[in-house]
Amino acid sequence: MYGISSFCLHHEPLGTALETLSSLTDLVEVMNDGPHHLETPDLLDSFTLRYAFHAPSRGVNIASILEPIRKASVEVTGQCLALAAEVNAPVVIHPGYFAWEEDREKARRQVTRSILELNRIAGDLSVTYYLENMGDWNYFFLRFPEEMEMMDGVDLALDVGHANLNGCLNGFLARRFCHVHLHDNSGKEDSHSPVGEGSIDFHSVMNAITRENAAPVIEVATLEGVRQSIQALDQIGGG
Repeated sequence: MYGISSFCLHHEPLGTALETLSSLTDLVEVMNDGPHHLETPDLLDSFTLRYAFHAPSRGVNIASILEPIRKASVEVTGQCLALAAEVNAPVVIHPGYFAWEEDREKARRQVTRSILELNRIAGDLSVTYYLENMGDWNYFFLRFPEEMEMMDGVDLALDVGHANLNGCLNGFLARRFCHVHLHDNSGKEDSHSPVGEGSIDFHSVMNAITRENAAPVIEVATLEGVRQSIQALDQIGGG
């Protein structure tokens, strides 16, 4: 069975989303941002689901060269790790970005500082977290497989749609990964389309997921797209 991200129902209250998704899966990745941001696990405890978390990302940058912002980003991410620990859930984290090309190396050092701090927090909480590869947005880290050395031993959450945008999906599929975001696109826009509506070869994706024994999570933009994706993946033979 595939996990499903609450992203597909982000316009609905999280409780409504969980109720709907519980009929389709036993694993929900909570997009812990915006309307689905949580401060306690109380709501999650009312469902018989397994969980993963996507840490807040829209207002967070663990690579910020502005130290107060970097520290606050680590603190916010740490709060998500603490919440995840209460429900025994792994957490997906964005690796951050730099605002100017000239700041790349300084921001790279900031990522290293943040990862060290997050490793300590995660270790104290006995919770697992992954770093997610980014799409074709300028100035984001971890767009390409060769950047994985910056992860300092943290495992990868492979976003196949993002990798497709950067033309390097096969390179990522050849690497080790533990968690996967499944969505499709044509290679031009991060559309989070249903599986089968873009240019991604999901036979190769599912073969790699089986090889790595990774957790696949459908992260498409609509609930109908989730249903389409499940049907398409079932025909491939994954899940």
